[in-house]
Amino acid sequence: MFKRKKQSRQSSTRHLITHLNPRSPISEQYRTLRTNLQFSAIDQTLQTILVTSSGPGEGKSITIANLAVTYAQQSKKVLLIDADMRKPTVHYTFRLENIRGLSNLLIDELNIDDVVNHSSIENLNVITCGPIPPNPAELLGSKRMERIVEEAKEKYDIILFDTPPVLAVTDAQILTNIVDGALLVIRSGETEHAAALKAKESLDQAKGKLLGVVLNDQQKNQTDNYYYYYSH
Repeated sequence: MFKRKKQSRQSSTRHLITHLNPRSPISEQYRTLRTNLQFSAIDQTLQTILVTSSGPGEGKSITIANLAVTYAQQSKKVLLIDADMRKPTVHYTFRLENIRGLSNLLIDELNIDDVVNHSSIENLNVITCGPIPPNPAELLGSKRMERIVEEAKEKYDIILFDTPPVLAVTDAQILTNIVDGALLVIRSGETEHAAALKAKESLDQAKGKLLGVVLNDQQKNQTDNYYYYYSH
């Protein structure tokens, strides 16, 4: 049986800096991240990307949301999928209902067009988590998930997946096998070096392609917002 999580409007205060203040230095860092990803795909297809972290609270969800905005601002058709079916947050960020979403797709209850939400940002659509299932890893590793990804690739230029922390559960490792690459988010001054290395090793063991690392809050003492630096 699916569980429904009651929405908390406190969580809807997340700010999409790239949308609210696209000329800010922080927004420029997100565009740099997008550009570096594009350069990394010169000789390969980079249409599907997942974002994960080593543990909770490292900023993966706000990172992927702002990255999605920067792709949409480039006039690309973007689909952001909340594949964190344990603690979903994408619907809070974009102030959407989470009555139906990815979990409904995975049990073949609905099709993509039934669960796609048009966000307030041009070119950016969202599929929320939907009702929380009891078996997220099994659903994400199903053939149905592979078919959903292939169908989405026919309709969108960029598909981004927000996944749970890689050291907490196996979901990101499962998905990394069916996407073109993964980004790992770590938080400056908080993520332990050993945890970051273990997260990288976990993605490597899953035979996924690690595109790079996003170092979050590198200059937290100088700003109340987020500052991101991307490196291979």
